[in-house]
Amino acid sequence: MGAATTTIRGRRAVPWLVLGLWIAVLALTSPFASKLSDVQRDRAVDYLPASADSTQVAKIQDRLPGGETTQMVVVYHRDGGLTAADRATAADQIGEIASAHTLTARPEGVPSKDGTTLMYPVASTEPGTDEEKRDQLVNDVRDIAKSEDGLSVEVGGEGALATDASEVYNSLDGPLLYTTAAVVALLLILIYRSPFLWLVPLAVAGIADYLSMGVAYGLNQGFGTSVSGQSSGIMTILVFGAGTDYALLLVSRYREELRRIERPYDAMAAALKGCGPAVLASSGTVAAGLFCLLAADLNSSRGMGPLGTVGILCALAAMMTLLPAILVLLGRRVFWPLVPRYGSTPKVRRSLFAAMGSSAGRRPLTVLAGGAVLLGALALGALNLPGSLKQEDSFTSKPEAVAAMETLGKAYPERGTQPISVIAPTDRADAALAEARDTPGVDSATRGRSGDGWTEISVIAGSAPQSAGETATIEDLRDRLDGSYVGGPSAEQLDLKDTNARDRLVVVPLVLASVLLILIALLRSVVAPLILVAAVVAVWGAALGIGGLVFGPVFGFEGTDPGLGLLSFVFLVALGVDYGIFLMHRMREESLKGTEPAQAALIALRTTGGVIASAGLVLAATFAVLTSMPMLQLVELGFVIAVGVLLDTFLVRTYLVTSASVALRRKVWWPGALSKEPAVGGGESPEPVAEPAGMR
Repeated sequence: MGAATTTIRGRRAVPWLVLGLWIAVLALTSPFASKLSDVQRDRAVDYLPASADSTQVAKIQDRLPGGETTQMVVVYHRDGGLTAADRATAADQIGEIASAHTLTARPEGVPSKDGTTLMYPVASTEPGTDEEKRDQLVNDVRDIAKSEDGLSVEVGGEGALATDASEVYNSLDGPLLYTTAAVVALLLILIYRSPFLWLVPLAVAGIADYLSMGVAYGLNQGFGTSVSGQSSGIMTILVFGAGTDYALLLVSRYREELRRIERPYDAMAAALKGCGPAVLASSGTVAAGLFCLLAADLNSSRGMGPLGTVGILCALAAMMTLLPAILVLLGRRVFWPLVPRYGSTPKVRRSLFAAMGSSAGRRPLTVLAGGAVLLGALALGALNLPGSLKQEDSFTSKPEAVAAMETLGKAYPERGTQPISVIAPTDRADAALAEARDTPGVDSATRGRSGDGWTEISVIAGSAPQSAGETATIEDLRDRLDGSYVGGPSAEQLDLKDTNARDRLVVVPLVLASVLLILIALLRSVVAPLILVAAVVAVWGAALGIGGLVFGPVFGFEGTDPGLGLLSFVFLVALGVDYGIFLMHRMREESLKGTEPAQAALIALRTTGGVIASAGLVLAATFAVLTSMPMLQLVELGFVIAVGVLLDTFLVRTYLVTSASVALRRKVWWPGALSKEPAVGGGESPEPVAEPAGMR
């Protein structure tokens, strides 16, 4: 009796020890989690690789006298034409700006040919690389340059656009977290139908998110991992989405075990033993896929790899340790009013997934062919994706800097309105200046600062910013000016596009290879992993195709983010395989019991279908939260991933993978031992299996 009592007391102490350990971990990471936003960088040049011309220009400009230049354009406009009083007002305001701040040169007004607009280029080295000081400078200029008496005054240019983008990214953290939490809470309430149970996984996901922020800050300080508004936002989405998926699987299994095991501690131990391997394998696959982003040349993509991996691992740790501890401490009453009583039996009913499985099982080849044709047809929509997204089109609501650029584009169609920055060796600066002026498409070129062996040359193109004409001018300058670097806002966008194209060629094969190898090791088969990988690639193509069908024609988007293809591929392949593992792992369990392969596939669908559907809905909903954000890159990424997850959950995983498994029978496990005919028990059919109680 004494030994048994001691054992029971020891088991009761374990959840409290786990809870205490998590409190200690949070206490240690808390000072760092709040600092993550301090190291977030969202300049275009921060996204680029070190080898890009634009990056070299920015680095050299930092070493020139005065450091990095913040460039703005103050735009004065009146529809009926500027009056003498308007010009006097403009001169007074520009004079006040020059008196209040240290500018690189006295701004000179450039009137438009139609007389409606007057622009003043304003440049200052006052802020240097300090983004907070840059934002203060831009806002000070906006406070001085005020509209009055029908005269429209807007502040645009590279510096103003960066400030507007920074304000948008800084505003994302709160709304993104609250909206994600609200969406997850609503879905958990609908799934669990309990007034209390939904709070537990949601609170644990919030704790995991806080932990991931502290770890991400540590990676930045220890290894220089880049942190952007996009990567930190995606990390939060992954923590809540993937973490809730793991919670759904665990709670469903725990509920089942509570019906046959009396003590909650023992029931949780059985639940962890049953679903733990699948959760560990799926999270490991997602982490491996995301980690492949380290091979990307683009800083933003490369930084998203570690941050995404941190989010997945923190979610895994919290859901496999803290969540079980809290559930055990709360006991069966946390499931009220649908409390799973010891010894009770759940009602067996024919579920939606049983019906789906039956239809896939009757004509597997027909279902497989029809699904493949549908996905292929949808994928063709990718050919209709709009071109590369321009910097000014990146916002869902128009900030002042974008409005200024639009005004300039209409008033000065014959010339560029933002400079192309050329950095040339000082001993060849005169020759570079002459060559730049002779380059086709160049309107003007002027010599600027010199220092540290380099000289700055400011070039104005004869074409509008980020137009085909300006792009050709930038490429001509790079071809002609050997030994020099060509940068600036438009050149940065060009480098972003080229680097993303290079990264797709490198990262996509790495992701496919790593995911395939992990699946082969996990499922001990070659055919089953190939089916899963082919399925998620088809889902990615179809989701991107649906984006092409709606982005321009329906939503009116002017362009597509160059990184959309790569990032959506990585997330959809990694997360899609996640659900495939849940399904195939259960199918393998049934096959190991001696169940006939086709029947094992249908049983796996019936028993995991509810969990996978719920998990897919939660994950799709969390990524769909991104579509409410004010940055078009996040809107497009959230849309494609959400659509892809829904396609994967309700079409590919349910019909195509199941029908392929039914059609191939034992060959699906080739060349493993399960591909061979068993000596005994191969044709038995098990008793009907109830849908997981947690989904009712």
